[in-house]
Amino acid sequence: MSSHSAFAEAADALAVSVLGALNGTGGAVQLARYVDDAPDTLAALAAVRVLGADVFSPHLLKDAPFQAQDAAVVAKAFDAFPASDAPDEPAVAHRDHATAVLLARLSGDDTLRTAVPVPPDDVVLAPSDDWSGWCVRMAQLAPLATLGLDGPVHRAAHDGVLSLSRGVSRSILRRDFPTALRLVRWLAWLRYEGAELPLDPDVAAEHAWLVGGAGPRTALDLAIARHFLEQRPGTPPKETARP
Repeated sequence: MSSHSAFAEAADALAVSVLGALNGTGGAVQLARYVDDAPDTLAALAAVRVLGADVFSPHLLKDAPFQAQDAAVVAKAFDAFPASDAPDEPAVAHRDHATAVLLARLSGDDTLRTAVPVPPDDVVLAPSDDWSGWCVRMAQLAPLATLGLDGPVHRAAHDGVLSLSRGVSRSILRRDFPTALRLVRWLAWLRYEGAELPLDPDVAAEHAWLVGGAGPRTALDLAIARHFLEQRPGTPPKETARP
């Protein structure tokens, strides 16, 4: 029987594969082969669910082809680990929905959107006086800071630029570098979208990485942030997937 440690190891292994495809040190991510070759199929499917929208990063950011068999693997992962409908897990619901939206877009099968219900426009997404608590939620939603998505989480990010910048500084001071890099990823996406920032995400990203180091999933957050930081600001993609 698969254990939580097996799930975590599988998620790290898949993150390494996605990271290699992004930075050019590895080949294309082939989810079907990854699952077929895995010693624990259930753990491999769990890894696909854990990474969520990030498994599509090479296809969204590097225009790598997305194969039908890989789309089938993501759909199978949803079958094995159904989307959460718990009202006390809004971040999970938004991450699951983003994965389904991108799966439908990349596969060309719009019916796959129905694998996950549209989350309600949760008022807790809006920036508030409790900016530190809000930043925790936005860090949990970092996989949505990518191309091809547009929704209430992204509008909240635009409205919360100052809070996100405060969150990066606070996380670095607390030596919580994984959270800092997840929030930097939002700032990098915002700068790509043309937003003016009170904090330099390039400096914050390099400091958090050099001082804190990280595991594969945090390294993936950094790689995606760097992709946005290396692009010309204010040139968002013409096509985005909406809920």
